[in-house]
Amino acid sequence: MDAFPTPRRGRPARAWYLALALLLGPALAGCGTTERPQSPAKSADSPAPKADTAHRQLRVDGRTREYQLHRPTVPDGRSRPLIIAFHGRGSTASYLREQTRLDEDARARGMLIAYPEGLRKLWGAGTQATARRPDPDLDVRFTKALIAELVRTERADPKRVYVVGFSNGGSMALRMAAQSPGLLAGAAAVSGELPTGKAAVRPTGPVPLMMIYGADDPVRPLAGMPHPSPAPAGEEPVTPTMSAHDSAAAFAAAGRATTSAPSTTKAEAGYDRTVWRLPAPGATVQLLVMHDAGHSWPGSRIKPPAGFGRTSHALNATRTILDFFHL
Repeated sequence: MDAFPTPRRGRPARAWYLALALLLGPALAGCGTTERPQSPAKSADSPAPKADTAHRQLRVDGRTREYQLHRPTVPDGRSRPLIIAFHGRGSTASYLREQTRLDEDARARGMLIAYPEGLRKLWGAGTQATARRPDPDLDVRFTKALIAELVRTERADPKRVYVVGFSNGGSMALRMAAQSPGLLAGAAAVSGELPTGKAAVRPTGPVPLMMIYGADDPVRPLAGMPHPSPAPAGEEPVTPTMSAHDSAAAFAAAGRATTSAPSTTKAEAGYDRTVWRLPAPGATVQLLVMHDAGHSWPGSRIKPPAGFGRTSHALNATRTILDFFHL
C-alpha cells in the first residue's frame, strides 16, 4: 500500500527554545547533527534567493534519523518559516521532493523545508503499537526534536512551523497537528486521513488545516478505510483511517469552529471545497475534494504508479497549500 517507484533524480527567542527543550525532554537527550552537502538546487524561473540542500542526521532516542534540508543560502539574519514534509509509505524524501516541487516555491518564498525519512520508509501515524513498531510515538518525538534542532541551528521561526505530507505521510502530518496544535502554525495533508480504531488519533486543539483528497482514490478511499486488508508478510500493518470529511470535521470540532456559521461547501473548477471557520481571525479548516482524481498529488509532474488513479491538474496542491499557510 502507498508504495512508490524510485525517483528519477536525485535566533529565535532564547526563552522559547528553552521551553521547547523542556517539553521534549528525553527525545532531545543525545541529539546531534551531521551534514553531507549536495550541489545547490537549480531553478529556471526563480533566480533569487538561491538555495541549497543537505543530507543530515539527527540522533533521537538512541537512533540515527535522517532528513534532507532545503534552505535559502542568503544569510540575511532573519528567522524563516519551516515546513516539515512527510513522504508516503514505501517512498522517500527524494521522491516527495520530485512529487511536490516544494523546493521551487521555497526558493521564491525564502522557506526552510525539512524532508525526514521514515523508519523502513513509513511513518507511525497511528497510536497503536505493532510488532515491528512497539513504540508508536517514535516519529512524534523525532519530529519535535527536528523542529527544535532547526530552530536552534537554522533560525527557523518557532511561530511559523508547518507540517505537510502525502498518504501515510499525510496521516503523520495530521497526527502532529492533532496532538501538538500549539507547536504548529498550520498543517496540510494530501491523500491522508486520521487514524481510527485501536490506532485512533484525536485532535486536541485549534490549528489551521487543509486536506486535499481525490474523489476516486483507490488506495485510501475518500470514505476512509476502517478495516484495511492485511499487509504482506513481514510488513507493517496498514493503519485504519476514518473518512476525509470526518477527519476534517474532527479538527473543526477541536478548534471550536463557529456554530453560527457551520461548514459550507462550494463547487469550484475541478473540485469541491468545504470550509469550517475557526474563532481566530482568518483561520479555517478546509477539505478540497478533487474530481476524477486518485491517490496522487494534484498538479504533480510525476505520473503516479499503476493502480493509483489519475492526477488532477485543476490546481497545484503545493502552491495552494503554501497560499493557505500565507507563506
